[in-house]
Amino acid sequence: MIEPTTLVVASSNRGKIVEFGSLAAGLAVEIVSVNEALPEQLSIVEDGETFEANAMLKAHAVAEATLMLTLADDSGLEVDALGGRPGVRSARFAHDRATDAENNAALLAALADVEDDRRTARFRCVLALADPWAPAAAAPIIARGSCEGSIAREPRGTGGFGYDPLFIVRGKNCTMAELSDVEKNSLSHRALALAALRPMLAALLESRWHQARKAVSTI
Repeated sequence: MIEPTTLVVASSNRGKIVEFGSLAAGLAVEIVSVNEALPEQLSIVEDGETFEANAMLKAHAVAEATLMLTLADDSGLEVDALGGRPGVRSARFAHDRATDAENNAALLAALADVEDDRRTARFRCVLALADPWAPAAAAPIIARGSCEGSIAREPRGTGGFGYDPLFIVRGKNCTMAELSDVEKNSLSHRALALAALRPMLAALLESRWHQARKAVSTI
């Protein structure tokens, strides 16, 4: 049996930590937040122009600071009528220290005059898995997921976080915040990205386990 490996999630967002814990069920990992792994807060400037760039930046920084396997995500909302905004600034759409409520209000204001059939949008997620013990030239493992939908005219539902109360999932007459945890974890952008990542993470965990056993046997 493979011993559980600590996997640091490069986020302090409790909603994301809970989601990743549920989505990683069955894998030989023990998930901890970056706040649990580091005694002092790590300052990371997310100045990448793409979700991929920010995810890799966070994964590398936390992996180097903790010397632990690190999973980072960068995710956000792309609204077609806004030219893809808020995009990488999804968490800071209203202003740099915006709350979820402020960002939702800013989004509704920006779309106030946009008709229903032009309110199409998608959630995107990019995951980056960084191994601090990998060769220096090794690139992080990358996985992607997206969920199509549209933007409601007012918040609906009490679940989730971020823009979930405004995001109507394509094919369902409800917002992401109205879905059960089981439903959300079957179709969300993070769920789809982690589903793509799972086999690669499982292979890495098995490889690390075999390497550790080999090192022990040579002592």
